[in-house]
Amino acid sequence: MTNRTSTPAETVEPRPTVDPRPREHVRPVARTFLAVLWRDVFTTARRPASFLVQVIVQPLLLFFVFGKVLGEAGYTHHGFGATLLPGVMAFNALLVSLQNTAMPLIMDFSWSGEIEDRLLAPLPGPLVAVAKLVFGTLCGLFAGLVMAPLGFLVLGTTGWPLTAWPGVLLVLLLGSATGAGIGLALGTVVPPERISVTFSLVLAPLTFTGSVQYPWSSLGHLRWFQVISAANPLTYISEGLRAATLPHLRTIPLWTDTLVLLFALTVAAAIGIKGFMARAVG
Repeated sequence: MTNRTSTPAETVEPRPTVDPRPREHVRPVARTFLAVLWRDVFTTARRPASFLVQVIVQPLLLFFVFGKVLGEAGYTHHGFGATLLPGVMAFNALLVSLQNTAMPLIMDFSWSGEIEDRLLAPLPGPLVAVAKLVFGTLCGLFAGLVMAPLGFLVLGTTGWPLTAWPGVLLVLLLGSATGAGIGLALGTVVPPERISVTFSLVLAPLTFTGSVQYPWSSLGHLRWFQVISAANPLTYISEGLRAATLPHLRTIPLWTDTLVLLFALTVAAAIGIKGFMARAVG
């Protein structure tokens, strides 16, 4: 006679089911976000002349005056054009992204009232601000990239190797996003009646302390001005582009430029989104 030992039946735990509702919620938000972003892109594409004038004229004059006129007059050395090109690309990316984020926000919040339509869309308020930031970043990225062929043509410098372009794209993307973040902060924090004065007070120091026409390391004999330039995000865009394209030149390391730009982008975007929500609620 054999004894049968009975084992308790194993209980099978039901598998947790994934709630499809979050995914169903994300899709319409993503579609609305892209629609809001596309509205800005489409509006700019309808008036390409004014946008291209904003992108091309000023940096083209910088190329011509600093790269050609001063060079032929003997005031700059032969390789100055190679140093100037990354600085002008950085300047154009930051300036265009800042302006194309701040100025539409000022108009939307003051007299056009278009921001009310955007806030009524099925999209969280902070994402409306992020859409503005992304649009400004795209404008700045285009403005920086279009300067490369123009610079090669006007300055007569040689093209960059393919290995330099990943670093160029990374720095331009972060620099454009930083400029858009600064524009978002200015467009929401500064009152509309003071924006022209604020632009004058902000853009001039940004331009002339951003190491656009010279490497930051060349300011060693002007230590006080070098310290001031180190507080300017434009310096790290200029130096990051030079580190990617001119490895023989003494520049701020690319990893340092990347970290500083990430920090500047985070701070500017946080201030800008907070100011945007305060204006939207008000």
